[in-house]
Amino acid sequence: MTTAQFTTRDLLSALLVVVIWGTNFVAMKVGLRSMTPFQLGAARYIFAMLPLIIFIRPPKLPAKWVIAYGLSQGVGQFGFLFLSLKVGMSASLASVILQTQVFFTAIFGFMLLKEHTSRALRGGLALAAVGLGCFAMNFFESGHVSDITPAGFALCLLGAAMWAVSNIVVRGAQKTAPGFDVISFMVWCSAVPIIPFVLLSLAFDDAATRWQWTSAPFTTWIAVAYLGWMSTILGYALWTRLLKRYPVNRVAPFSLGVPVAGITSGMLILGDSINGWQWTGIGLIVAALMCTMFAGRWLDPQ
Repeated sequence: MTTAQFTTRDLLSALLVVVIWGTNFVAMKVGLRSMTPFQLGAARYIFAMLPLIIFIRPPKLPAKWVIAYGLSQGVGQFGFLFLSLKVGMSASLASVILQTQVFFTAIFGFMLLKEHTSRALRGGLALAAVGLGCFAMNFFESGHVSDITPAGFALCLLGAAMWAVSNIVVRGAQKTAPGFDVISFMVWCSAVPIIPFVLLSLAFDDAATRWQWTSAPFTTWIAVAYLGWMSTILGYALWTRLLKRYPVNRVAPFSLGVPVAGITSGMLILGDSINGWQWTGIGLIVAALMCTMFAGRWLDPQ
């Protein structure tokens, strides 16, 4: 690991990840035009798994970690997120609200792993709570028509919470096998959600929608390929490479760019609109993330 300045190549890699993960939400919206959330979940992970699983060996760690991550991150995070986008959540706002996984991770880490909570983290949690309150106020504003619904908002938060659960799973896997290969882990974990998503589709999707994916336009499959290959495999591969080369506190701040890319792409490509309460909530959540990442040197002196 190096502490030197980012090379041009690594800086471009970090910016590419920001763009991929930000525009990822637009691809989800496009995919959901022709697929149900459960169908899109299965398709995403089929693309993420194939053809790499043919050539990449399973990761050297117990299967329980692969299954746990596949269920929490795949079925949990993206199952709730896709449902959220379907029932009432814009791509722009989803890219922001999903970042609350940082705070859910801290809460679960404290509850389950007895991890220390710093003053900076507690300050960030307080700001994030106020920011989420602004989104709640948006629902109670009389006469206002919004492109997000309470159900969509709640499901998106559940997706963020499940992302946090998957982070806890990764910490457990790292303790068991510190040197496990991340790409192998991601590819084999991608095989786990496929059958659960298919079963969920058979159980809950309307019978008339079960085969609608067969007539999906080419743009839908481009979106699915983008979610599977670009967002899931390439995005995590580049991000992990950066984490291996630089300290986490040098890499993590780039995640603040994901909501910026998500909001911009949502507004430009999908025509998303954001009202005053939502802008206030966005600002407070971004401020909360910045407080958590950068304020420790002042609030938690060594």
